[in-house]
Amino acid sequence: MNSTPAAIDVLRVFCGPDNGHGNTLGVVRDGARFPDPAARQALAKHLGYSETVFVDDPERGVLDIYTPGLRLPFAGHPVVGAAWLLDLEVLELCVGEVFSRHDGEFTWITAHPKWAPPRTLRQYASAAEVDALAVPAPGEWVYAWAWQDEAAGRIRARAFPGRGDGIEEDEATGAAALLLSERLGRALNIAQGRGSQLLTAPSPDGTIEIGGRVRLAGTLTGIP
Repeated sequence: MNSTPAAIDVLRVFCGPDNGHGNTLGVVRDGARFPDPAARQALAKHLGYSETVFVDDPERGVLDIYTPGLRLPFAGHPVVGAAWLLDLEVLELCVGEVFSRHDGEFTWITAHPKWAPPRTLRQYASAAEVDALAVPAPGEWVYAWAWQDEAAGRIRARAFPGRGDGIEEDEATGAAALLLSERLGRALNIAQGRGSQLLTAPSPDGTIEIGGRVRLAGTLTGIP
């Protein structure tokens, strides 16, 4: 490990219309400072964010993603956040190339649903039922959702990772939104967590675009 302290950008991904909320993401721009999986996993656990992404090549956009307890081949909010921060049109993950674009205040990525980790998508009768849910016991990754306005494609959602790693509820989850958009076969406008917003748009080739606002929350320094 490099002895020079690392600087870590902290982003909020999938912010709401008021630019608030969003899911916190740590971005290690110089991934070489943490060259092995054990060091990366230790840092992700230390930071305690839903995900931390390591940039192994900033010019090619090579990314490596970790939760506090495991490595992920793909996750939505780390890739959207990295696309915004690095301003690249293509990002490289172990699952394949991810294309990105910027449209006004939104950053979009194009992903295959097969890349998303398994999620239990559980529908409820109303947004009020989703709002009233208590955090379930660990063991199952649950994406709870209900229609707010089915004709308009508006959805209320909450996400419970159930991993027992300190993340009881995920504020905004791109992979789950990707799977839900595939299941429903339509574009969605998702209000998740305390005030985050995610947009999806299926394409004829089976891929799905995921979009949202990204904001810089700050920079952590002095991380060994």
